[in-house]
Amino acid sequence: MVTPWRNWLHVANPEIIREIFRRQSEFPQCIELTEILNVFGRNLGTVEGQQWKIKRKMIASCFNEQTYEIVWSESLSLARDMLQYWSKRSSVTTSADDLRTLSLHVLTGAGFGKHFKFEGHEERTDINVSASYKNALQMILENCILIMGIGPKTLAIARPWLPKTWKLGILAETCAEFQRYMTELYEEEKYQQRAGPAFGSARTLMNSLVRASQDEAKAGGGLTESEIYGNMFMLNFAGHDTTAHTFTFAIHFLAAYPDVQDWVSEEIRSVHSDTQLGWNYVTDFPRLSRCLAVMLETLRLYTPIPVAKWTAAGTPTLKIGDKITVLPPDTMVIPSYSAVHTEPETWGNDSLVWRPQRWIKATAKPGEEELVTPRKGSFLGWSEGARDCPARKFSQVEFVATVATLLRDWRVDPVAIDADESLAEAHVAPRAGIVSLDEEVGLSKAPAIDK
Repeated sequence: MVTPWRNWLHVANPEIIREIFRRQSEFPQCIELTEILNVFGRNLGTVEGQQWKIKRKMIASCFNEQTYEIVWSESLSLARDMLQYWSKRSSVTTSADDLRTLSLHVLTGAGFGKHFKFEGHEERTDINVSASYKNALQMILENCILIMGIGPKTLAIARPWLPKTWKLGILAETCAEFQRYMTELYEEEKYQQRAGPAFGSARTLMNSLVRASQDEAKAGGGLTESEIYGNMFMLNFAGHDTTAHTFTFAIHFLAAYPDVQDWVSEEIRSVHSDTQLGWNYVTDFPRLSRCLAVMLETLRLYTPIPVAKWTAAGTPTLKIGDKITVLPPDTMVIPSYSAVHTEPETWGNDSLVWRPQRWIKATAKPGEEELVTPRKGSFLGWSEGARDCPARKFSQVEFVATVATLLRDWRVDPVAIDADESLAEAHVAPRAGIVSLDEEVGLSKAPAIDK
């Protein structure tokens, strides 16, 4: 697409997409599109070159098995609380909002070591900014586009003159409160690490990032205080709505496809047949392939965040068919996620159908199955190449633990919006790929039947 501003190249070929992601120096990320993420400081999503390599190394070290253990236990606990909240109601019409709350609480627990009990939509009270870090983060994430558009510095300058009853005044106070909270946590982490062997807190993202930064500082690198805040905000921003939306789409699809629920439940009960024993991350997570397949299939059809590359000042070439194409400078290069994720050659003639079974190698019994690995460039759920999402496994562990908890003993079913709608009709919209995230979409629960 040619415009007076710049040229746009949309790519739907998996091999070419793979090549673009591989040649990172020739096709860098377009920073001018991501610099609005510098809300609390520069971060992994807003830098390139050597700065990106240093930050990526430190961020990657934060995602480790100790962190995933925290994610697993937080997700199990919160999912049980959410299930208890849902089970007290004949139907649930706030699934999207409740799943966002669950995702937020997993982030506060694994990110900062701050644990909160799940609150359903009808249990939540008016947000008090000074009540907790969680409330401040929640308000920032729910209004992040407005904050990014105005700019945190502008809000900070205008804060003394903004009425506290205005939305902008509330947001200005919230940003200041969140900044103070992160400063307190940062100073606490530095103090605990100076204490030496006595430092024994859980490996949250915050203390892992501080450790990694201090280790890097010994070699002349490391992150500034504002960069630590910036990266923590980026991780929360990138991991909140993305995971919550994937949860919501998946729940609606599961409600529309009871046969898939039976299939997933069969695996869950095979892995966790003894209800007296607790779930174990090390032994159980790798065996819940069908639960993960639900996530992969949902991401295939509803990928939350596409990636934009560009040629910057260079003139890279791409081999398209038998021709070598030279791309001019300042060309935006957009991998077409929807095209490669629904390409019949890769995904079959039913590529537009939500069918998690396509991800499983049907060569073993439930709990021992393996996932299918699609060819490079054909699945971009967490992007690909050097700049792929470092929190891939974090989100997978959270999703699998939550789904396993929900479907172990319960089912989700669509709820007729009006009295004249039959259950069969209620299945139609989600099966057609029409999924609404507003509160008019309901779910009901019934105990799952042992096979």
